[in-house]
Amino acid sequence: MPIWKRPSTPQQLDAISRNTAVSHLGIEFTHIGEDHLVARVPVDARTCQPMGLLHGGVSVVLAETLGSVGAYLCCNDNEQVVGLEVNANHLRPVVGGWVTGSAKPLHLGRSTQVWQIELHDEGAKLVCVARITMAVLKSQDPASP
Repeated sequence: MPIWKRPSTPQQLDAISRNTAVSHLGIEFTHIGEDHLVARVPVDARTCQPMGLLHGGVSVVLAETLGSVGAYLCCNDNEQVVGLEVNANHLRPVVGGWVTGSAKPLHLGRSTQVWQIELHDEGAKLVCVARITMAVLKSQDPASP
């Protein structure tokens, strides 16, 4: 049974990410499963550090993007999400190709969500593991003081 309260498609997520850090880095959403979300980032001049390796910060951006979007899609229309904490362990360098991330919730609570994200290289080797904690807030009515 799907966990999503706001069903979406990868194409819709790519469209709302236009002209943001997500699109600038070349991140593409590729799949939405019943309980997970998948996106990828190219390892190229936009995303590498001076030594030619995928920048660790880009791995964190991919992980945070997946966890944040997943959390948003699990909320009701009167809710919004904001990040509280993100951490990542970089396990292996990547010098080219694509890195693909998959996010699954560990906890979907009323006021917080915790998401686990794994990033793999094109050889299916684990390159980074991350976790993000999201706060679930009631949306503010723009007409209220």
